[in-house]
Amino acid sequence: MANPLDDLPRERLEALGNRLDTVKGAGEETPRKAGNLRQADMAWRMIVELVTGLLIGFGIGYGLDRLFGTGPLFLVLFVLFGFAAGVNVMLRTAREVGRQAGGDPGDEGKEEG
Repeated sequence: MANPLDDLPRERLEALGNRLDTVKGAGEETPRKAGNLRQADMAWRMIVELVTGLLIGFGIGYGLDRLFGTGPLFLVLFVLFGFAAGVNVMLRTAREVGRQAGGDPGDEGKEEG
């Protein structure tokens, strides 16, 4: 069976190949540097950190309530602890982003030593 591309001149095939390479190259994004996250990525990271803290607190509280038969006492307590831990991790992430951006407003009053 004959290949229909065999009938085309070699120059036209090379020109087509060059145009395809150009089109493919135009759609590629430049790779991001390590540690340089976009704002949307950072926002999702913070949301995941908060929800993870809440879920871990919920799981521990529910487990302790089931173990000791104490109703929602430990559940409420550990959900609050999980929320506090999630907020703490979010603040730490925000400080990290501030340092990467060139300065941390939260460290202005602190002295190193």
